Amino acid sequence: MPTIICRYALLLILPIAQGSAFATDAHEQSQLSLILQQLDTIERLATRAEVVSNAEPDERYQFDYLRLSQDIQRISQGVQGYLSPSRAHPHDPGELVGDYRLDTLPAGPSP
Repeated sequence: MPTIICRYALLLILPIAQGSAFATDAHEQSQLSLILQQLDTIERLATRAEVVSNAEPDERYQFDYLRLSQDIQRISQGVQGYLSPSRAHPHDPGELVGDYRLDTLPAGPSP
């Protein structure tokens, strides 16, 4: 399920981002606003997926919904900052983590 969310996110965002590179300012702003709406939708889908996930606490790997949410918020803030800058566009050297798998420790001692 989490992989499907990530795939949908990429399918929704990449064509829009590529198309807006050649766009006029008004068209670019509308496309970026659409990206913000889609990011909001993706975040809501991820929240729902987290609620209905049936991951057991003793599973070795779990999807890191918190990290996904933080990355989506970071992207949204970057787009919003571009659309309504308070001053000249700053350079943000931070990077997205991108690794959404949590390693959980075994509950008991290993044999």
